[in-house]
Amino acid sequence: MNEEKANTPPEAEIEAVAAPANPPADPEPDPDPQINAPPSSWRPPAKSRTTVIAIIAIALLAILAILYAWKLPPFAGGSERTDNAYIRGRVTIISPQVSGYVTRVAVQDFAEVRAGQVLATIDDRIYRARVAQAEANVAAQEASLANSAQAQRSREVATDSQDAGIANAQAQLTRAEADMRRARALVADGSISTREFDQTRAALLAAQASLQQARASRAIGTQDVRTVVVGRAGLEAAVASAKAQLRLAQIDLDNTIIRAPADGQLSEVGVRQGAYVTAGTQLLSVVPHTVWVIANFKEAQTGDMAIGQRARFSVDALGGAELAGRVENLSPAAGSEFAVLKADNATGNFVKVAQRIAVRIAIDKDQPLARRLRPGMSVEVRVDTAGGSRR
Repeated sequence: MNEEKANTPPEAEIEAVAAPANPPADPEPDPDPQINAPPSSWRPPAKSRTTVIAIIAIALLAILAILYAWKLPPFAGGSERTDNAYIRGRVTIISPQVSGYVTRVAVQDFAEVRAGQVLATIDDRIYRARVAQAEANVAAQEASLANSAQAQRSREVATDSQDAGIANAQAQLTRAEADMRRARALVADGSISTREFDQTRAALLAAQASLQQARASRAIGTQDVRTVVVGRAGLEAAVASAKAQLRLAQIDLDNTIIRAPADGQLSEVGVRQGAYVTAGTQLLSVVPHTVWVIANFKEAQTGDMAIGQRARFSVDALGGAELAGRVENLSPAAGSEFAVLKADNATGNFVKVAQRIAVRIAIDKDQPLARRLRPGMSVEVRVDTAGGSRR
């Protein structure tokens, strides 16, 4: 091998060192843009600044609407809602105070009535007879009272006569005493006999007895007058009792005509002509046009509730229409306190149950839909607890 290197010319060695081990490849020709085109991608047109602001505003409004609908912060705590609420009114049940057959029904179902209007009448023949009987009793008692007055006057005249009798007896006694004095003088000198003296003395004793009898008769006459006067109080009480019985009979007679107690609208009339009714029988109801809302809130919802706060309620019967009102008053106790049978857990197992506090809401006037409200309708109430004065 060394011999080969020795035989190689120096120029060949220089060329071998200068030449690269791998000769460079031939450069590739320029690509044809029509044959090898670069891949293309779709891009949306650039949005203007106004469009971006509008999209952001719509998104914020949608988020705020959702927060308001669900009462989430920052809208939480400004109002309280409940669907446990109803329209209330002064519904008056009409019942008779007397018994009898119904002779006339003067109204129809759901009619508008005025205070004092006749609704129905009951057969009054028995009650008219009772009034006549009571009137006769009053007349009899008044006659007895008049007789008592006459008896008093008669007794007083009798006492006047007795006074005259006393005066006569006194005069007879005076004469007898004078005769007795003369008889004593005459019997002493023997002018009269002892027999005549005894007769004079007997006349004196008789005159004294007559005076005592006249005085006793006068006392008896005085007591007779007092008896009449005392008895008159009983007769006057009897007259008053008879007049009271007459008034009761007259009231029963008046109650045979059943009248409307107030302006309003009738319920369904449940009585018919010819029916026999007793006292307390429910005939129909009168519903005045004054109504209000009773909303039963959970006790935790009434912490910020106060009189005067504004309220709105939607009525199911009116297609969810909303009306306005204000808080008029709050119940003095929870509804469970007014229950007839109160819960008393004596077993030791206790489960806390949220109590309900009734809130009375007055309905604002001058609302056309308010005329269509009826007691018993279901409503959903929302009270703005941000206003009003706390109690």
